[in-house]
Amino acid sequence: MIEVDNIHKSFGDSHVLKGVTTCFDQGKTNLIIGQSGSGKTVFLKCLLGLFTPEEGSICYSGQKYGELTSDQQRDLRQEMGMVFQGSALFDSMTVAENVMFPMDMFTKQSKSEMQDRVDFVLKRVNLTDAHYKFPSEISGGMQKRVAIARAIVMRPKYLFCDEPNSGLDPKTAILIDNLIKEITEEYNITTVINTHDMNSVMEIGEKIIFLKNGHKEWEGSNKEIFKTDNQAVTDFVYSSELFKKVRQMYIEERN
Repeated sequence: MIEVDNIHKSFGDSHVLKGVTTCFDQGKTNLIIGQSGSGKTVFLKCLLGLFTPEEGSICYSGQKYGELTSDQQRDLRQEMGMVFQGSALFDSMTVAENVMFPMDMFTKQSKSEMQDRVDFVLKRVNLTDAHYKFPSEISGGMQKRVAIARAIVMRPKYLFCDEPNSGLDPKTAILIDNLIKEITEEYNITTVINTHDMNSVMEIGEKIIFLKNGHKEWEGSNKEIFKTDNQAVTDFVYSSELFKKVRQMYIEERN
């Protein structure tokens, strides 16, 4: 679990996060949504320890990040897996080498032990025949699965995903969503996903945080989002005709 208490983050005169308080549950897919400029990316980077809030605290399983020593912070960061928006794979490395990279950097395991782990996580993301391919030789969806394999290879307690469906077709995006949800539940990880994909919100949004102008405007589940009367949320979520129709069907059924 990650507990966020009244965090503020500014850059010069720009006050980006304004007293955000929430928690992200273990074993669930927690989503951060909001318009561009709402503070989503800054919030995610604070959770990753890349930015330090001027006020407030962030606790990881009861440990306040700001009270940890530099060594303890480094150890905590090794318990975090990250799936970047563009996958961020190394073009000059094979799939297997990309996945093994964090283990090479941060562990003292033998080559055979690392290879066994790489084989395991690639099998888990359904990439058993891609070990020796380079990123340029596989599809965007496969690249995302490699990125997920790399993110979980160190057995993280916390998994962060920044726009994991960016650039993917709808069918592949659903497969990535389902994979992230399965892995979250299977390994009881605290997963936080920064997304603008409303299909992700509706399919895997067990906990949703909606940010607006640096404030937490609303939080709830993908079931509760249909029921909210918060105008900012409904304007954002139901901006497309499809979701307007879905909401109207829900209202008619409720009445």
